[in-house]
Amino acid sequence: MPRLWIETVGCQMNVLDSELVVAALRRQGWDLAGTTAEADAVFYNTCSVRQHAEDKVYSALGRIRLEKERRPGLVVGVLGCMAQKDQALVRSRAPWVDLVVGPGQLHRVPLLVEAIRSGGGPQVEVALGRTAGSRAEIARSFESYDPDRDPTMRPNPFQAFLRTQTGCDKFCSFCVVPHVRGPEQARAPDTILAEARRLVAEGCREITLIGQTVNSYAWSDGGRTSRLADLLGRLDAVDGLDRIRFVTNYPRDMTADLVAAVRDLPKVCPYLHVPAQHGSDAVLARMRRGYTIGEYREMFAMVRAALPHAAVTSDFIVGFCGETDAEFQTTLDLVRESGFKNSFIFKYSPRPGTKAFQRQPDDVPEGVKKERHRVLLDAQTEVSRAGNQPFVGTRQQVLVEGLSVRDEKREAAGAPPSADGSAQLTGRTRCDRIVVFDAPLRMVGRLVDIDIVTAGPWSLGGLVAEPAAAAGDPASPSGGDRPQQLHAIRLPTAGSLGRGE
Repeated sequence: MPRLWIETVGCQMNVLDSELVVAALRRQGWDLAGTTAEADAVFYNTCSVRQHAEDKVYSALGRIRLEKERRPGLVVGVLGCMAQKDQALVRSRAPWVDLVVGPGQLHRVPLLVEAIRSGGGPQVEVALGRTAGSRAEIARSFESYDPDRDPTMRPNPFQAFLRTQTGCDKFCSFCVVPHVRGPEQARAPDTILAEARRLVAEGCREITLIGQTVNSYAWSDGGRTSRLADLLGRLDAVDGLDRIRFVTNYPRDMTADLVAAVRDLPKVCPYLHVPAQHGSDAVLARMRRGYTIGEYREMFAMVRAALPHAAVTSDFIVGFCGETDAEFQTTLDLVRESGFKNSFIFKYSPRPGTKAFQRQPDDVPEGVKKERHRVLLDAQTEVSRAGNQPFVGTRQQVLVEGLSVRDEKREAAGAPPSADGSAQLTGRTRCDRIVVFDAPLRMVGRLVDIDIVTAGPWSLGGLVAEPAAAAGDPASPSGGDRPQQLHAIRLPTAGSLGRGE
């Protein structure tokens, strides 16, 4: 039985793509290898959003070259966004690569691997570029298919990503995603519902809907258009599903009906990731984000009015082309005033093929970028710490995900399990707050009430609630993370798609 090994770099979309590739190959008789040395095929599912992500892949390709020289029959593949953007460059820099496949052709991986193993030589399959034809022709080249799923490829079997659409039409000046993932194309609601039911049948309790701008979802059929709020309503009725999340949101598409759905549907988690990217109108215009910071604040106020206890998170880029000290200060002010649960903060990385790369100089010195990154991260750390503090002394319902980072490291180092079968576990509240606590391993995959006793900027610490107390003060399935005062006494995060490393 041939075996494969796959490394995934980048966003949740890539994590899901890797699951689908593995599932398709397993249907052809492949199994997973524990290391590259044991594998008959080694794949790198890649990200092109930042240079650092691409550098990681080229470093990995350099390391696998020695294995390829020892075993010429080893199939080495580069999949995903780098393959779509730089297919010729990949083969030039790493001629030992056998397979280059873009995100729109991943369903063809089993056939292409078989062709290589049968002596057909290197295989390249990518979609059309965004200027290589009509929109319809380009969209068709990013082929869509009903995916296979493989629970063993997920960090845990009770949480899963579910794609609502592919591609993006926003064309922010800094972003390569529309070029590597093609035009925005929605999946049919019935197809999404059927996949959700299959996931629940496999034991999944929490689903995260993913799209480059998930809240722009729109499917028209028979004169009726279904949007994300409609889709959430149908998913909320799926028996056996406990939690629904969705990422990433575009600020202008955060509509009142969608916010109302989050407020009113019991299974939809009150967690919204809505990247602002910057606090300055001038920088937002250079980024081609399509909104002003005033419009972002209006959207944010609407969310807070309807969902006062919801967690809102953001993305920010520091050091974008031409960013002045005064413009950076507007971002710092926005972070301090908004109370984001957390923010993903990145230094600007020029990406070939984007409008910013072609038309705007990368003129902020690297040292300035680093300092602004540090200052903004420090500010967000304090905001996050203040936002977590009110949860001390409350009881929260947590979906237990597995070992904490500490105990994962201990396990990897060969430390023996505890005598009583307990470990330091981690899970998330409905509002995506990470909670760490000691509990028996059998609780992994369960919804558990936790009494919060400590709070840091990035996580909460707690104790498993006593059964009698928990029965008398259950966490409300529709109450979100609103702190409830006690009368007695970590997977890739669901953050921004396409943000890379």
